[in-house]
Amino acid sequence: MRKLVLLLVLGIGFCTAQAQTAPLKVGYADVDYIFSQLPESKAIDAELKSTQAQLKTQIDAKYQDFQKKLADYQANLNTMLEAVRANTERELQQMQQNIEKLQTDAQTTIQAKQTQLMDPVYKKVSKGIEETAKENGYTFVLSQQIGGLDVILYADDKTDISDLVLKKLGVTPKPVTATPPVVPKK
Repeated sequence: MRKLVLLLVLGIGFCTAQAQTAPLKVGYADVDYIFSQLPESKAIDAELKSTQAQLKTQIDAKYQDFQKKLADYQANLNTMLEAVRANTERELQQMQQNIEKLQTDAQTTIQAKQTQLMDPVYKKVSKGIEETAKENGYTFVLSQQIGGLDVILYADDKTDISDLVLKKLGVTPKPVTATPPVVPKK
C-alpha cells in the first residue's frame, strides 16, 4: 500500500514538473466555418438538394394519386356497393400508410446520403486540424461549437486556427464581411 501511495505521489510530481516545463498552447477551430469555405461544401449541398427534390417528387406523385382516389371515393360514396366501399377504404388506408413510410424512408435516405458525403470531408478537416496543431505547437485544439451550442465561452481571436487549417487544406479563406460599428451621434 505504501509503495502504491509513493508511486502515485511520484507520478503526480512528475506530471506537475512536466506541465511546468512545457507550456500549454490552446487554440480553437470553427469546423462549420472551415467546411463552408471548402469547395466540396457547395457540391455536397447541391447533391443533397437534388436528392431531396427527387424524393419530394416521388412523395408528391403518391400524394396526388391518394388525393384523386380519395376525391373519387367521396364523390361516389353514396352509390358504392358495401364491398366496393370497404375495399376502397382499405386501399386508401394502405396508400396513406405507404406515403407515410415513403416520407420516413426519404428522411432516412437523406440522412444516410449526408453522412456518406460529409464523412470524408470531416475526416479531411480533422486531419487538417491535427496537422496544423502539430505544426504550430498547439497542445489542445477545441471546437468552437458542437451541435450549434457554444463550447468556448471566450477566446482570443489569435487562438482561432480555422484559417490556418484552411490554408493547410489548400483553400484560401474568403474574407468575412464585417458590419461597420454603429457610432452614436452626439
